[in-house]
Amino acid sequence: MNHELLYEVALTLIPGIGDVNAKKLIAYCGGAEAVFEEKRKNLLNIPGIGERTVESIVSQNVLQRAERELNFADRNGIRILYYLNSDYPRRLQHCYDSPVIIYCKGYTDLNVEKIVGVVGTRNVTDYGKTLTEKLIQDLVDDDVLVVSGLAYGVDTCAHKAALKNNLTTAAVLAHGFQTIYPSANASLSRKMIESGGCLLTEHISGTEPDKENFPKRNRIVSGMIDCLVVVESAAKGGALITAEIANNYDREVFAFPGRIGDTYSEGCNKIIKTNKANLLTDVDDLRYIMRWNDDRKIQPKQMRMFREFNQEEQKVMDVFGDDNIVYLDKIITDTMLSPTKIASVLLSLEFDGILAALPGKRYQKL
Repeated sequence: MNHELLYEVALTLIPGIGDVNAKKLIAYCGGAEAVFEEKRKNLLNIPGIGERTVESIVSQNVLQRAERELNFADRNGIRILYYLNSDYPRRLQHCYDSPVIIYCKGYTDLNVEKIVGVVGTRNVTDYGKTLTEKLIQDLVDDDVLVVSGLAYGVDTCAHKAALKNNLTTAAVLAHGFQTIYPSANASLSRKMIESGGCLLTEHISGTEPDKENFPKRNRIVSGMIDCLVVVESAAKGGALITAEIANNYDREVFAFPGRIGDTYSEGCNKIIKTNKANLLTDVDDLRYIMRWNDDRKIQPKQMRMFREFNQEEQKVMDVFGDDNIVYLDKIITDTMLSPTKIASVLLSLEFDGILAALPGKRYQKL
C-alpha cells in the first residue's frame, strides 16, 4: 500500500476541512502525513486554521477508512490522483478550490492539448440533440477530449456522440464508484472506459448522488476544460451553474441560441445576452475564439538577436520547463512576483515574440 497516498486520502476524510484548507495545511506542514504529525499549537498558528479545524485533525481517526478506500480502489481498478502529481488534470490544478483527490476509473490522459466540456438540460429536445451531435462530429479533426457529467439529456448525447465519432470522452460523477447514476447509463459508462475514456469523482465509495454533490461536480467539469459549450438550458439549472463557474475560472463559454419563448433556450439566450457566453452557431465560431483554426496558428516572431533574460524574465521562463503552454495562475504561484511585475514581464516577452497570450489566461512558449 502507498503509505504517502494513505495520508493524502485520509486528510480529505476529516470533517470540515475542505479542499482550500487541506491545501493550505499541506503547504505549511510540508505534506499530508506531516499534517497529522504536527503539534496542535503549530496548527493553530497557520492563517485561517481555527480551533474547530485543529480539533477535527487531532481527534479524527480516519486512517482506517482511508485504508479501506485504497483497497477498494485497488480491487476496482481505480486510480487515485493527488493534486500535486503529474497525472492530475493540470488545468484543474490551478483552480483554488480544486479537489485534493480525484478518483479515476480508466486510463485517459487528462492533460491532452484540447478539452471541451458539453453540458445542458436533462430534458434535451430534438433540436438540442442535433446541435450536440453535429458539434462533436465537427470537432473530430480537432481531436478533443469531450467532458460532461453522464446525466440524462445533453450529457448523454455528448458522450454517445463522442463514442460514435471515435473521440475520447470523460464523465465527472457526483457520487462514489459503488454505483452509476443514472443507472440507465451504466452500459454507456462501460463503453466509455473500454474506448479509452474515463469516469472521475472526488467522492469516496459509498457516497450517494445527493443533491448537494452536483454543484460541486460542476466545478470539476469547468476546471479541467479549455472551453464549455452550453447546448440547451432553461432559465435556471445545473448547466448555467457550470457556465458561471467556468467564467469564474476564466474559461471560454459558448452557447447555442434558441427561439425566443422556448423553455430550453431561455438559459442560453440569457447568458449570450449578458455576455457570459460567446454566441455559437457552428464549430468555426469555437475554433475562431479558441484560435484552433489552422490559418490562425501563432507564428513566432523573429526574436531579438542574442536576447538575454533579466532576473524576472528568467523566473517566468523557468515556469514553462518542458511545457509549451502554462496558465497565468501557475506563473504567479511559481515566480512569487507581484501581479504588476508579472504583467510587465509577460508584455515584454510577448513583444519580443517569446510568448503568446492564449484564451483562458494561458501563455504559449514560441
